Amino acid sequence: MSDNRPFAKVDRAKQQVREHIWNVLDAAGAAHDASTHGRIPNFVGSEDAATRLGSLPAWQRARVIKSVPDKAQLAVRALALTEGRTVFMAVPKLADPHPFYLLDPVALTVPPAEAASSRIAAAIAPKVGVDALRPVDLVVLGSVVVNRAGVRIGKGAGYSDLEFAFLTEAGLIGEHTLVVTTVHELQVLDEELPTTTHDVGVDFIVTPQETIACPSAYRPAGLVWEHLSPRKIASIPALATLAAAR
Repeated sequence: MSDNRPFAKVDRAKQQVREHIWNVLDAAGAAHDASTHGRIPNFVGSEDAATRLGSLPAWQRARVIKSVPDKAQLAVRALALTEGRTVFMAVPKLADPHPFYLLDPVALTVPPAEAASSRIAAAIAPKVGVDALRPVDLVVLGSVVVNRAGVRIGKGAGYSDLEFAFLTEAGLIGEHTLVVTTVHELQVLDEELPTTTHDVGVDFIVTPQETIACPSAYRPAGLVWEHLSPRKIASIPALATLAAAR
């Protein structure tokens, strides 16, 4: 995350894995998009993965869900809202003093399946700060690749990890919070993956065919300030406020 690129070697290794998985998915026709490169793959079977996730006891207990806005997790967000769960998503790049869209199923002005779209949510959902949010029961992450130990690689922007750390600092994510990702089975590897101490691991991987528990998945205790450049901090109002108060 830093301008001087202290993790350049790890970043290069992650990108090599991303490119491999994007190529594999494209060759297999396993995503709805013509090319998956540069994005969280909108994988074939995402609706089935959402249904499988919805059968987990931890999901059924969850009342507040923090989700990524990617198309691959659209069915997950729609299921949550349909079942009456509160969902919130980050404003793109957290670039607003109120950095989250809050989707309250009771207050929706459109059907849940429509509200789950990131485009529609941005138009109808209020932007709120952390003071308007309740503790998070379950975090839904998108992934390019994940291994069976719960190590996850996203598309490379780093915002999912930053959002997680920010909400941890705010006391909204804690030991009780479950972290899950939904992916195509081709996105799941057995091998070790490159990672850093600010990367969030997942407790469960859910594919259309399988649910994989990752009981020893790593998660950071909060923001790793030394991994953040002054430019990154200044670009995120809520983060800049936190930094000023340190």
